[in-house]
Amino acid sequence: MNNGIEIIRKAYKEKYAIPQFNINNLEWTKYILEESNLNMSPVILGVSESAVNYMGGYNVVYTLVNALIKDSSIKIPVILHLDHGSSFESCKKAIDSGFTSVMIDLSFKSIEDNIYETKRVKEYAKKFNVSVESEIGYITKKSNKNNISYASLTDCKRMFDETKINVLSPAVGNVHGLYKGKAKLNFELIKEISSILNVPLALHGGTGIADEDLQKVIKIGISKVNINTELQYVWSKAVRKYLRKNINIYDPRKIIAAGELEIKRVIKEKIILCGSNNKI
Repeated sequence: MNNGIEIIRKAYKEKYAIPQFNINNLEWTKYILEESNLNMSPVILGVSESAVNYMGGYNVVYTLVNALIKDSSIKIPVILHLDHGSSFESCKKAIDSGFTSVMIDLSFKSIEDNIYETKRVKEYAKKFNVSVESEIGYITKKSNKNNISYASLTDCKRMFDETKINVLSPAVGNVHGLYKGKAKLNFELIKEISSILNVPLALHGGTGIADEDLQKVIKIGISKVNINTELQYVWSKAVRKYLRKNINIYDPRKIIAAGELEIKRVIKEKIILCGSNNKI
């Protein structure tokens, strides 16, 4: 597996983005690696704490990914990333298990608490040359007029100046999950943060953002785009369709594989939109 610092920094300088696809099991990990490798795109495998628990633990996830890279002859740069780590302890466990990138997310706490814990994670990660991402401004899970959040430029600057994080994830009108209507991204804020801090920015909630908006934010500073919900949505839709037509099928391998083509279709589309294809 590869260190995220240089790979994401390269994307920032050359104005493309590295896609992060979240993994949930062996099959999804395999699909993402295969399609990214086919398109010669660096990839970030995002793993939430709930996914870590579901899959059996940090060591299980690392071993699974590492084995798939070897046995599937994956040649592209692969970053294994803890997504939305909730504490120093969870980030430490990920780093100790071999993860090459971590996110510490205390955006729901005070800026002082957020900076304090991020600094602890950064100091520990530095010993292992592991990339660290932090969030400023709480990115919500549902989009409506009452809960869209925007990061404070002052807080973004404080976070970067005091922690020297490798990737900053500011709330810029993006949300997790499915958008209700068009995403209300603040392009001026993205541009301002990027130009002042000169640090790669991550865009969470990549599902449902218009193609032209995604390409626009990449040009002005977004170097990492997170996609999770869209893969879940197209996979589940394909599996439901398959089961309706094949009511006597009970082999879980066939059921899970029914969503493979749709997942890979979305992966290829996002890679092209991010401009990360043929970047190895």
